[in-house]
Amino acid sequence: MNTHPNYTLASQPQTGRFLRARVVMLRGTFAASIFLTDIAFIIAMSCLTGIAYHLIAYGEPGNIALFLQVGVVAASIFAVSNLFRSEYRLPNFCTFKPHAWRTTQLWNVTLICLLMAGFLAQTSVVYSRAWVVLFYVTTLFGLLVLRYSVVRITTLARSAGLISAQRIFLIGTGAQVNAFINRYTPWAHGIDIVGCRFITPVAATVSAQERMAALDQDFAEAVASVRSLSPDAVFLLMPWSATETIQRCADTFLTLPVEIHIGPEPILYRFEDVNLSKLGPMTSLQLTRRPLTRLEIARKHVFDLILAAVALIALTPLLIAVAVLIRLDSPGPIFFVQRRYGFNQEPFRIIKFRTMSSLDDGPVIAQAKRDDPRLTRLGRLLRRWNIDEIPQLFNVLTGDMSLVGPRPHALSHDHEYEQRISLYARRHNVKPGITGWAQIHGFRGEIDSDEKMRKRVEHDLFYIDNWSLWLDLKILFRTVFSAAGYRNAR
Repeated sequence: MNTHPNYTLASQPQTGRFLRARVVMLRGTFAASIFLTDIAFIIAMSCLTGIAYHLIAYGEPGNIALFLQVGVVAASIFAVSNLFRSEYRLPNFCTFKPHAWRTTQLWNVTLICLLMAGFLAQTSVVYSRAWVVLFYVTTLFGLLVLRYSVVRITTLARSAGLISAQRIFLIGTGAQVNAFINRYTPWAHGIDIVGCRFITPVAATVSAQERMAALDQDFAEAVASVRSLSPDAVFLLMPWSATETIQRCADTFLTLPVEIHIGPEPILYRFEDVNLSKLGPMTSLQLTRRPLTRLEIARKHVFDLILAAVALIALTPLLIAVAVLIRLDSPGPIFFVQRRYGFNQEPFRIIKFRTMSSLDDGPVIAQAKRDDPRLTRLGRLLRRWNIDEIPQLFNVLTGDMSLVGPRPHALSHDHEYEQRISLYARRHNVKPGITGWAQIHGFRGEIDSDEKMRKRVEHDLFYIDNWSLWLDLKILFRTVFSAAGYRNAR
């Protein structure tokens, strides 16, 4: 029988009830410590910044009781909100990156709540606006430094085997266990594998009764190991189609005080944000979410409208001057209008300054090339400095486009690349943009190979999967001020 009653993959095995109790106590102490540290830090920063500001501005320390009051209210809003969002759980401190956004977001909400409370209580005039700004900025910086320090300390403690987010026991074939470990590297997320049980391989020719007998013996020995090791959870690493085996395993381990998890199927490796979703009585496995939530769509739309309106007002003299020059430079209309696909592959008409002698918008459209003979004299200059794209601000105001997003292509080119490039059509899950993540990395201009289009698609999908207003601002800034934003702009 291929069983391993004493096999463990933990770098520092922690067995026995005493060690498990110690680990559970450390987790609880960890969460409480970070919670209290946040409260103490925010209150301290409120008092310190208030005293420092008043000493510098007025030569006296000010009313410390008022600073203490603000600190207590701010600390309560921030720490209690984090508590309800389960932010103080140990697994959240395996990496710093998520904390930067979440901490900044919640601290902004805390400031808004403070201002609203001061307005409603008619006490906002008591506090100096300069001090409020100083308190906000220095405390946010301090909270981020504090989070980074906690993540570093947690990483070192995990490496030394002092704490773990969860202790798990694995059950499956050797191949399934190895695939799980290689794919997820649990120790990198604060998870200790305290042991595992390899299921005995059984020939396909044996009877169902013999197969179940071997399985029952494996499970019986696994139960004994689990009772001895006292893990937090048992992971069943087997195909989801093996319903009879899973049910038998679940029935066996229901007698133990542990969580029971079914390990991921290989098909899930394709998807990053898989969630178990409940809609009324229905339970389903949600493989993907909408590219942007309704709130994110609203925020991006407001952002687009405000910036596009401001940009159009500021650039009106330039628009008029370019329109006059186009009229003088060559015969034809001022604007070039062409059908493109927008959100959800809905067609719209994109507006650009005319830079060519041709106005193709049919089933076959030749791509613009370097030194294209169809380019007008002025058109070369407009393309070189991206000035021909400015009229698309009108497309943004009408809701057909966004300031930032995947660049739209002519309909005939879209039809062609959908057949040749995997997931090309997924670019239409958000509104197309005047500029994008691909463009600021130099992927623009003529597409003379499938590889170039694949690179564009990769960058566009990265943008969709990682969207934020900060990313939009970064792309807009680099479009205007970075040399890469003008690369291949011909």
